[in-house]
Amino acid sequence: MRVIEQAEMARFTSFRAGGTARRLVTAENTEELKNVLDELARKGEPHVFLGNGTNTIFADGCYEGTVVTLGEAFGEIEVTEAPEGQAAGEAGACGTVRAGAAALLSRVARAAAAKGLGGFEFAAGIPGSIGGAVFMNAGAYGGEIKDVLVSVTALVPEDGAYILKEIPAEELELGYRTSRLQRTGEIVVSAELALPAADRADIEAKMAELAKKRSDKQPLEFPSAGSFFKRPEGDFAGRLIEEAGCKGLAVGGAQISEKHAGFMINRGGATAKDIIDLMHLVQNTVFDKSGRKLEPEVRIIGYQG
Repeated sequence: MRVIEQAEMARFTSFRAGGTARRLVTAENTEELKNVLDELARKGEPHVFLGNGTNTIFADGCYEGTVVTLGEAFGEIEVTEAPEGQAAGEAGACGTVRAGAAALLSRVARAAAAKGLGGFEFAAGIPGSIGGAVFMNAGAYGGEIKDVLVSVTALVPEDGAYILKEIPAEELELGYRTSRLQRTGEIVVSAELALPAADRADIEAKMAELAKKRSDKQPLEFPSAGSFFKRPEGDFAGRLIEEAGCKGLAVGGAQISEKHAGFMINRGGATAKDIIDLMHLVQNTVFDKSGRKLEPEVRIIGYQG
């Protein structure tokens, strides 16, 4: 187990902005993770679980609690190919992937492709981990984690301690950028996916196509948290933001990308306050112009707003 006191959370989040946390603990295995969570539960100490840090910002100042993260052992990936004799595209021809919660989505997609398993191409360019993806029901280009998730193994709080349990996907209440994990305190340790057999060349071609789309349309050269706002029903946040005249709008070092209005970027030296102030400015402007209220997709830890 590794412990960092007064951790600079800009180092651990993709926005490269924000304050500190009183303590950051990295668990190296499930037993360590359970022990840490049990201790925090006994003490009633505030804590937050952090995946790859791609959808989270810590407010300026100090978060007076513990941030819990996962070590490299939680990044293991095991792929089981479709049963012998089942052809790519054949109904029911599926293989499975079991991935630790810290496994990056890009690595999972490549590991699946190498074994002729598709259906996960949409996630190849999402800069997050499996655990965080389940927590948020991450998705892109028409696909979501709920489309391929079979179950998770999670540490579940019960009677002041954490118990290791397997939870079927249908019980996780997966919806648009939401799951029951966001309110229950359950911590994903690993996830099992069912993926259809497909031609490897086709899988790789689709992944390359989506990577090009992402590169062409998204400001990947700047720190960000991906799409900042949730997609409003029947519309797109980027369209509403651009229509409201907010494309390129900046507060301090935070800016609405000139490349894609759905992205907020750190163009250099942004503070969490810059990001939050720009968020409110965009929300208010869009509401005034269209009557639509944009909700952030990004978690803001330590902010009371």
